[in-house]
Amino acid sequence: MNNSVIRTVIIDDEPRARETLNKMLRTYCKNIEIVGEGNNVQSGIEQIETLQPDVVFLDIRMPDGTGFDLLDKINYIDFALVILTAYDEYALKAFKFSAIDYLLKPLDPEELISSVQKIESSLNVHTNQLKTLIENINNSYKPFQKIVLKTAESIYIVKTDDIIRVEAESNYCRFYIHNSPPIFISKTLKEYSKILQNSNFFRPHQSHLINLNRIVRIDKQDGITIHMDDGSKVPVSFRKKDLLHAAISQLE
Repeated sequence: MNNSVIRTVIIDDEPRARETLNKMLRTYCKNIEIVGEGNNVQSGIEQIETLQPDVVFLDIRMPDGTGFDLLDKINYIDFALVILTAYDEYALKAFKFSAIDYLLKPLDPEELISSVQKIESSLNVHTNQLKTLIENINNSYKPFQKIVLKTAESIYIVKTDDIIRVEAESNYCRFYIHNSPPIFISKTLKEYSKILQNSNFFRPHQSHLINLNRIVRIDKQDGITIHMDDGSKVPVSFRKKDLLHAAISQLE
C-alpha cells in the first residue's frame, strides 16, 4: 500500500452499519480518512457534492430511494465506488458487467481490505468505471454499450460492438476484441452470457459466446461452423442450430 490518504464518505441508513464500517476501516485500512457520512439519498448527495471524496461506500436500500437513485442525481463522479448490500441479487444484476467493487453484509474484514487495496492501486481509472455504471443503469432497458473488464493488472472499458467473441477456459474466459490483444478474465462464460444476451450476443456452443454482428459466414458442411470477421471459426452445437437461425433473423 502507498501512504497517500484516501478521503472517504460512507452512505448507509443504518447507524450501526456506518459505525461498524468506520471502525473496520480505521482498524484495517490506515490510509482511509472518513471525511463524511450520509444516512439517505439526499444527505449522501450533499456529502459527495460538498466533500468530493476519493471513495464512496454506498448502501443500496435507503428510506428515500436507492443507491442507484443517488448515482443518477449526482454531478460529481470523480470517485471510486464500493457498494454495500445485504442483497446479493443487486450485485449479480448490476455490478458484474461494471466491475465496480461491492461488499456483502455482514462485512468481512479480509474482503474490505482487498477492496481498499484495489482502490488504492487504480484510483485514476475509477471515474470511467463509474461513468460506465451510471450509463448502463440509466439505459438498463437498452443493450449495453460498454462493459468493464477487470484483470489482476488492469481495468478495461470496452465497447460491446468491438467484442468479437468470448471463449471459455475452465472457470475463466478470454475476450477477443477488434484491434486489441485478447483479455483473460477470471469469471465464467455463463456470467457474461447473461450479461450480454440482450446486446446481440449468442452462445452457439458451451465454450463460445459470439457477437452476431461480427459473423461473416456460416458453413453447413460437416456440422455448422461460424466464421467471424477476425478469421476465427466457432462450432455450433446441434441443439443450438435452430436458435442460431432465430437469433440471426432478428438482425434482419
